[in-house]
Amino acid sequence: MLLPGGMTQPWTFAGAPGAAPAAGTVTLVEGSTFCISEQNGDVAAGHAQGLFVRDTRVLAGWRLTVDGRPAEALAAHVTDPYAAVFVGRLPPPGGGDSRLVTVRERWVGDGMREDLTVRNLVAAPRSVDVVLAVEADFADLFEVKEGRTEPPEAFTATAHDGGLHLTGTRRGHPCGVSVTGDIPAEVAVDADGGRLTWRVALAPHGARRITVEVVPVTAAGPMALRHPGGHPVEHSVPARMQRAWRRGSPSVTTGDAGLAAVLARSVDDLGALRIYDAAHPERAVVAAGAPWFMALFGRDSLLTSYMLLPLNAELALGTLQTLADRQGRVVDPATEEQPGRILHEVRFGPAAWLALGGSGVYYGTADATPLFVMLLGELARWGRYPDAVRDLLPAADRALAWIDEYGDADGDGFVEYARSTPTGLANQGWKDSHDGITFADGRLAEAPIALAEVQAYVYAAFRARSRFAAEAGDERGARHWRGRARRLRRAFNDAFWLPERGWYAVALDGDKRPVDALTSNVGHCLWTGIADRDKAARVADHLLSEAMFSGWGVRTLATTMGAYNPISYHNGSVWPHDTAICVAGLMRYGHTAHAQRVAEGLLDAAAHVGHRLPELFCGFARDDFAVPVPYPTSCSPQAWASAAPLLLLRSLLRFHPAVPRQRLHCDPAVPDRYLPLTVNRMRVAEREVDVRVDAHGWRLDGLDGTGIGVTGG
Repeated sequence: MLLPGGMTQPWTFAGAPGAAPAAGTVTLVEGSTFCISEQNGDVAAGHAQGLFVRDTRVLAGWRLTVDGRPAEALAAHVTDPYAAVFVGRLPPPGGGDSRLVTVRERWVGDGMREDLTVRNLVAAPRSVDVVLAVEADFADLFEVKEGRTEPPEAFTATAHDGGLHLTGTRRGHPCGVSVTGDIPAEVAVDADGGRLTWRVALAPHGARRITVEVVPVTAAGPMALRHPGGHPVEHSVPARMQRAWRRGSPSVTTGDAGLAAVLARSVDDLGALRIYDAAHPERAVVAAGAPWFMALFGRDSLLTSYMLLPLNAELALGTLQTLADRQGRVVDPATEEQPGRILHEVRFGPAAWLALGGSGVYYGTADATPLFVMLLGELARWGRYPDAVRDLLPAADRALAWIDEYGDADGDGFVEYARSTPTGLANQGWKDSHDGITFADGRLAEAPIALAEVQAYVYAAFRARSRFAAEAGDERGARHWRGRARRLRRAFNDAFWLPERGWYAVALDGDKRPVDALTSNVGHCLWTGIADRDKAARVADHLLSEAMFSGWGVRTLATTMGAYNPISYHNGSVWPHDTAICVAGLMRYGHTAHAQRVAEGLLDAAAHVGHRLPELFCGFARDDFAVPVPYPTSCSPQAWASAAPLLLLRSLLRFHPAVPRQRLHCDPAVPDRYLPLTVNRMRVAEREVDVRVDAHGWRLDGLDGTGIGVTGG
């Protein structure tokens, strides 16, 4: 559907990937700010690059020249998720050794600071013109992602106080950005050409440093840079927060350098993806991923927080509290809000605000609501924040009420979805592309659709609520929710199991027919325990079959299915978070060798991509290509992909706390290549727990005096 001005609704765009960031670009991220640039630090105009703040591109072009020539990239080093150093050289026009070097130190956070240094490498003095060419279009990030940007309305460029000030409107929303240097008297500003010029005199072997600040301007005024000039960057808020995050995170030592590197990268990236609720700045939540999803997503944030519990429980609590505050209250077909429903996503940009009548919040998801209850139950099992967990129980009960009244609209016992507006998502599970749910022959399933993994999450939600009731001494309530879970499990295995195929249907369609494609969704059914034990072995074997396991991970759709395409978003690609959930499910049902093989494949994939797992990669077999093939427009870093190695680690440790019942199960099944393995400072209840595993066995320390009994085997 087109919005005014020919714009599509942001979350229903079903076209080609658009102008993807080119291979080799550099992405920096801090909160809701990110920057994509070339290896030399330039932002190439006309490409899917730029500086984005709160879903709006405030810089569309950023080009440095010295005496009219751009620097050739020598090195680009990302020093922190939000910081990088770009080193370039200026070769002489006639060839020979370089005489000038540029060093661009960049920090992002509610804008951008860049410290630019020009170095003279020879013993003769020199004067040069240093020019920054600046462009702004204030495009919504969806427009950039999809390659359909247009010039802003009422655009103006003015010179003021030694800086360049660009303003415009985007569909009625005022936007602006100021670019200023640290010594205004020394810069010449050409507003019409969008250029700032410094005439720089360099002594023999001398250098000159210029600090430039890029400050977004909103209706409320200029934003406050997170790394302002004149202040040591090591004392900035992001730097202090990142150091505290690292100090508070568990440490892992292992005999495998690759595993250690991917876990360290995950910790750093997840720290950088934290964003904060403006109404409750003490609450951290995790954004879905850079560059395109630096916002709160219900499903993504809940699943990421679940995987993160061995690392950090604060994000789980912040996510639950923030989602509870925005839990549906009314019936609104335009936003698909319903009482008790947990939102799909929150957006800041003008595209989202226009599409949703000024709301900025969209609720069209079938799985976030049961996942909310599931995560709350898991947070309780780790013994974290018991008072806050109790305070959230009314929100969990509202979510369970949504399951009955709105999620299961036809009363058949299954949660299904059908969008209430043409601008909503056609598919409302995690595979939410328009063609994400298909039959084995490739036909699209028609709504209302009841997804297999959504029923699995509902089953886990019922079980979590039963535990809450039992722990509160409400045996009647505990029996009720246990009975609900038992009946759902029986009905699910009767309706979704395909005995002639040996797997679960991915869904039931609007006519209650099983959608018979073989998908990775069946691994989620193992993860929550809704699958019958006598069926799990066949499911496990299918997940490890040549059709499903690429050698790097589990494909979203088997190669034998009609819609299979290894370069598709949801029909044959490999998603690290999805694969990690399959590993957890395989472990739950005792298929240890299967789980180890898949975990090792995914960790091997990480070693080929700088130890940072992307949102997804193509589904080509490992035998066909020696490295994972990237997927265009894949987010990196991306929250649940970054959290996937943590879920793998927990699965290999078979680590399952049940603090309210004074139990903890640990029975490591770690492949030999990762031994010896030590995990320090996992927090269970209010204690730090250490696990050590070597060729001779394992040991868990830190629970003495708590009364928590440890079981294994």
